[in-house]
Formats: sequence, structure tokens, C-alpha cells
Amino acid sequence: MSNDPIDPQVYDLYDEYCHSDMSRRSFLSRAAALTLAAGSGLIMAQSLLPRYAEAETISFTDNRIKANYVHYDSPGGTSGKMRGYLVQPSGDGPFPAVVVIHENRGLNPYIEDVARRLAVAGFLALAPDGLSPVGGYPGNDDDGKQLQASLDQGKLFTDMLNSAYFVKRHALSTGKLGTTGFCYGGGVVNQLAVTMGGDLNAAAPFYGRPANSQDVPAIQAPLVIHFAEDDPRINAMSADYKAALTANNKDFAMYQYQGTRHGFHNDSTPRFNQQQADLAWERTLDLFQQQLT
Repeated sequence: MSNDPIDPQVYDLYDEYCHSDMSRRSFLSRAAALTLAAGSGLIMAQSLLPRYAEAETISFTDNRIKANYVHYDSPGGTSGKMRGYLVQPSGDGPFPAVVVIHENRGLNPYIEDVARRLAVAGFLALAPDGLSPVGGYPGNDDDGKQLQASLDQGKLFTDMLNSAYFVKRHALSTGKLGTTGFCYGGGVVNQLAVTMGGDLNAAAPFYGRPANSQDVPAIQAPLVIHFAEDDPRINAMSADYKAALTANNKDFAMYQYQGTRHGFHNDSTPRFNQQQADLAWERTLDLFQQQLT
């Protein structure tokens, strides 16, 4: 990362912006105030904001998939109802299922694209929108982040759990279920592995908060766990997670990807690392192929 045109101070500020109640205006203002040898902090900060249209890899009109929004019950969740983006491979099925858990800002276009990638790979993919009970993803990450933070987090997790069972029991599903998620969603994936036990067949969290060590014995699904190299907030918790998984003889692989920062799989910002994201995704698909098909 020594040749990275974005100063580490700006990356650190962006991480704080993404994971706190800092507004976009404050983020840009604070970046502009930085004294940097390599250039303007404001320009660097602006370049980190997501550009979803430029990052799409699978079109929603791709003839290899069928995509639509579905509504389903979610007892005990935020409102008792949920909405998700369901993408199936072309054909009649049934297909192994994967639930894709978004970051801390709702169902944005990047996560929808991930669901389409899974469908192209042969999986029935559901990407639930945790914000749907309160109006849905608002069209931008800044408002989405604030809206998600305002929710009862226990009810939000229940909505994600109900979403996992919805796609697992869907008429197009074989009943085999995997899950992947990013940042907040990675933490949810770890908790789904605890909560669902044998009902979950594979889990691939990306730079998410680990499960509590005392809860690890409940995990039955094989795990492929992805961490960034430069991600002190999350990595500080990884050693205890690895120790607990090892002590309880769990089936897992844990990877830290060199030259990466938190969010390295997200191809809508400069944090994206093509080589390492491809490797992590290949390992994720290998897990799902082995455990779900």
C-alpha cells in the first residue's frame, strides 16, 4: 500500500465516517482540513465515496439470472415484515441457497450485485434489506447509515435470521443454506452461525465482528473467514475468535489478505483490491460448492 495515492489519514477518517454517526459534510470538512504532503485531503476523501454505477459487474437484465424483490413475514423483527432482493439462476431449480447480508447502511447496489454474482454461480441468492420495515434503503449510504443505526439491533438481527430461513425454505431452494456478508453483515454471518447451528451449512464472513468466544461451541457450519491486513478495529478481535474455533475443533479457515484495508471486496471505492477480492471470492464460492451442492 506504499504507492497508494490516498493518504492513510484519509483512510482512517473514512473508516470513522463509515462506522460512526459522522455526517458526510463533516467527513469532507475534516478531510479538507488535513495537512498532507501528497495532495488535497478533500479530493482524496471525495474519491473514497462509492460509485455504484461504475462498479456493477452483473446487470439485472443478464439472461443468466432472474431477479425480483420479494416480501415475506418476519415475526419479532422491526415491523413483522421484510423485503429482499431474490436472484435465481436461469432454469427451474431447485438451487442451493445463500443469504447475503449488507453493510451498516442497508441494501445498496453493491450488495445487490453480489447477489447477482452468486446467482450466476448457480445459487439462489437473497439479499434482505434491513431498512425495508422503515422505508428501505434511502438511495444513499449516508442516510442509510443513520437509518440503520436508529433501529433496534436485536430486531434487525431477527429480520436477518428470518430472511435466512425464508430463502432456506423457499420453493426454489434445495434446503442447503450458506451465508456471506460484509462489515456489519460479516458480524451477522458469524452470529447466524451461532444461532442457526445445524440449519446453516456454510458461512463466509468478510471483515465482520467475530462471535463471542463462549458462543462458538454452538457453531456447526464450516467457516471461511476473511480479514483485511490493515483493519485494527476488527483484527483486534480475530485472535480470540481463532483460538475459540480451534479449541472447539470447528471446521474453519481464516485468511488475512495482504495489502488490503477494511472493505477491500467492495468494488465501488478505492479500498477495493482486485487481486485479493478475487481470491477471497474464489474461496467463498469453493466453500459453497463443497458444502451446498
